[in-house]
Amino acid sequence: MKISEIQTKSIITKSALPDADFVINPYVGCQHACLYCYADFMRRFTGHGEDRWGEFVDVKTNAALTVPQKDFGDKTILVGSVTDPYQQSEGKYQITREILTQLLKSQPKLEMLTKSALITRDIDLLRQFRQLRVGVSLNTLDQTVARTLEPYASSPQARVNALRKLSDAGIETYLFISPIFPGVTDYQTLMEATKDFVGGYLFENLNIRGNNRTAVLGFIQESFPQLKPLYEQLSKNKEFWDSLQKEIEKHCKKLGVNFKIYFDHKKDKNKK
Repeated sequence: MKISEIQTKSIITKSALPDADFVINPYVGCQHACLYCYADFMRRFTGHGEDRWGEFVDVKTNAALTVPQKDFGDKTILVGSVTDPYQQSEGKYQITREILTQLLKSQPKLEMLTKSALITRDIDLLRQFRQLRVGVSLNTLDQTVARTLEPYASSPQARVNALRKLSDAGIETYLFISPIFPGVTDYQTLMEATKDFVGGYLFENLNIRGNNRTAVLGFIQESFPQLKPLYEQLSKNKEFWDSLQKEIEKHCKKLGVNFKIYFDHKKDKNKK
């Protein structure tokens, strides 16, 4: 793992994401090395064009010093859009914790997203925010599958336990079921396992792109060969995602839970 310490001019940047006005990414790169990761496009913008995603991290050591002390109004700040704010380096550098300490002063509308149980370390700070939502990403409870897809993220059970601990501390939580691997991700089981301590569910489809196609299809060939024909056409199979979206909507409405679906082939988003 190549770890470098860098300086940043500003840790808060404007966002084009549908539900975030600003984003904060305390690190460049991510040690979780998820097989399907979409964020590796960051390599060409950060001087890592020749590096392999998941094998380098740039630590923004001065990040907390660049947090502006101002009123963000009703704007939402998402921490962790193209990196995980609680990846392994956070245990040493505590950049995310320093940023949170600074943000407490302005009390913005804040959202955290992670695959790491390390977030529970900061419950003492998180519970002091008046407008905060914490999301944990998870797409399987199968430890073997998770270790292949997300080799260095916290285990599925550790993430479930983290959600429970956050909820017990009075923090609003949601489960981000993402990305959905057809025939592999059992979203109903994930919901059943977390229904007592999450405030809602977000769903995102698997997006097979040029950067992850070989890795994703290799995983399917090795672990679920019967699904390979489906996956080879998945990026063009709008009907499949339409059908799954309707199924998820029906299930969520039946349970009476808050939910939102982020499926790339749809311009409109569905929400209850």
